[in-house]
Amino acid sequence: MIDTSHSKETAILVGVATKLQDMERTMEYLEELAFLVDTAGGVVLKKFFQKLEYPDPRTYIGSGKLNEVREYIESHKADMAVFDDELTPSQIRNIEGELKCRIIDRSSLILDIFAKRAQTSNAKTQVELAQYEYLLPRLTRRWTHLEKQRGGIGLRGPGEQEIETDRRHIRARISLLKDKLEEIDKQKTTQRKHRRDMIRVALVGYTNVGKSTVMNLLSKSDVFAENKLFATLETTVRKVVIDNQPFLLSDTVGFIRKLPHTLIDSFKSTLDEVREADILIHVADISHPDHEEQINVVKQTLTDIKASNKPVIMLFNKIDAYRFEVKDADDLGPVLRKNLSLEELEKFWMARGENFSLFISATEKIHVDTLREAIFQQVRKIARQRWPERVPYNEG
Repeated sequence: MIDTSHSKETAILVGVATKLQDMERTMEYLEELAFLVDTAGGVVLKKFFQKLEYPDPRTYIGSGKLNEVREYIESHKADMAVFDDELTPSQIRNIEGELKCRIIDRSSLILDIFAKRAQTSNAKTQVELAQYEYLLPRLTRRWTHLEKQRGGIGLRGPGEQEIETDRRHIRARISLLKDKLEEIDKQKTTQRKHRRDMIRVALVGYTNVGKSTVMNLLSKSDVFAENKLFATLETTVRKVVIDNQPFLLSDTVGFIRKLPHTLIDSFKSTLDEVREADILIHVADISHPDHEEQINVVKQTLTDIKASNKPVIMLFNKIDAYRFEVKDADDLGPVLRKNLSLEELEKFWMARGENFSLFISATEKIHVDTLREAIFQQVRKIARQRWPERVPYNEG
């Protein structure tokens, strides 16, 4: 029997700890980068990191570390080197000349995953636009290598058309895609206008925190969900009724740190579901050691897209997976977040009083009734303000 299986592409990861990003944070970012590579279908062989005041403007890392990386790539025949920050065109060109392998930065890796995940015409158009806008300033670097492209991580381009084209044609393609997205945006706007008689609730959060699982739980639908980054690209909208109070619930694309701006711009019509929502349910993974930064990334993204001035239910998911380290009685140092029990964390977040906070497990269906009641109260409050004539007589 002929083996038709394809071995996975191999990668090494490279990150830099700077005065603005300590070593612990750098290692957390590299762990997430490894998850991105896994989502894209690759295998991580090794992680390299270096402590610098700031990344080298020529090669991102120093010459000594670059030699160490090159020796490892040559001895292990790694297919690519993935860098944790967005690289400039000159950095990519210089690093490629030294390492003699495919060079990918975080932005191009995320774009590659989006291209892999895009299923609908809308999502494919959005991703293609983001890819072309990312490619345009890097065209000089890729131009001499385009004829060698045969697919693979970081090479899932918008199509073979770029092989025969030049900057002028790519700009024309970008213009065409923008026009197409404007038409899509008009259609989406019309669809949303038809929903104005309903309260709209949107699930937002970092990627892979369980938004789609919460969606399925509340709407009793079957939205695709898996333990991969960016499982959801297209906004899914479902009608939900709780105690005779109907509303529309939408599941949106997950956010991530260092999300390419080209993606935010091209996914405007998708993110409009968040902008125009009446209530946001901000889902966070309480079991993730870096959940606080993930929450801040989402808050900053909501501010960037002008959607931060809405009622928010802060929903901490995956309490069944939360683990903490019991502090040694002899340890006189300060109590760290990793030493707090779930009950202590609940008190901490509720004491902050920024938003209404809930702690659930969507997979184990723990405290789901509390979540339903909280959503019902928020939706009914807005409904009474918007349509006072609809308030039942016996309720005043």
